[in-house]
Amino acid sequence: MDAFSKVIDLAGVRGSLDLRCLLSGSFALDHEPALAGEAPFHLVLAGRARMQLPDGEVLLLEAGDFVLLPRGSAHLMQGVTDATPAGPIRVDLDGPLPIRRNTDAAPELDLLCGRFLYTAGAGDLIMRALPDALHLRLAQGDDMTGLHGVVDLLRDEVARLQHGALAIVTALSQALFVMALRAHAQRNELPPSLLLLLGDARLGRSVFAMLQHPEKAWTVALLAEQATMSRASFARHFAVSSDLSPLELLTILRMQMARKLLVQGQLATAEVGERVGYQSEAAFSKVFAHCAGMTPAVFRREHRAVEVDG
Repeated sequence: MDAFSKVIDLAGVRGSLDLRCLLSGSFALDHEPALAGEAPFHLVLAGRARMQLPDGEVLLLEAGDFVLLPRGSAHLMQGVTDATPAGPIRVDLDGPLPIRRNTDAAPELDLLCGRFLYTAGAGDLIMRALPDALHLRLAQGDDMTGLHGVVDLLRDEVARLQHGALAIVTALSQALFVMALRAHAQRNELPPSLLLLLGDARLGRSVFAMLQHPEKAWTVALLAEQATMSRASFARHFAVSSDLSPLELLTILRMQMARKLLVQGQLATAEVGERVGYQSEAAFSKVFAHCAGMTPAVFRREHRAVEVDG
């Protein structure tokens, strides 16, 4: 598994489809800010719409457009035909995917709405590298071929809704997230972030080493060796590419791995600490509590209870 894939896995990013919207006329749908750990997204399967963001920016969305809101910003989705009154909106819950509609005729907008759920730590590192609204226009650019294919499959599955369609669409939405990140990174100048680090061939090797061997007693000098750079050059390049120091990033990644091990419940707290580089259970517990806001024991108890209840 490459470093980028491992970070996505650590972040626990998973797609959740909420509903499909079939709308016409001058509708206006308010979306409240999302909860922590949720990043809403919209995919225009057909038609057009306007999205207004909290700062007043308005995005014109067209067929094939994908919008991700990494910080869960409130937004207003509007129709583009202001002169045509909108019919009353109702929600059809009969199928596997709820449908919000205000027309029985051919809609002016066919919109797929959902959210990506992610865990704190690695998930936050990914989301904060992105703009408040990540807008990808698939109709532009030959480098979007892969995204085109995913969207075509999504459109086809949503239209037919055969057995297993919801599982397929949910899995495709996760692929859409990863491909959207990759497309954004290729087309835009990223701010200092984990995504920028991973895109650097040499610095990315040092991050991969942290992920592969979190138990190792890493120092800046040892990480520089992984990047085949001098310590001074590595520290300088890392500072330009990241909003965290190498050891701050290492701590966040270690704690994210510790979270997964604690929830799995197969190892004692001391063993989890050893797996992520802490020889002392007390030292591990102190760092974990600082990062997670609770001790490893409380975290394990609460999150295993959530899994059982779910």
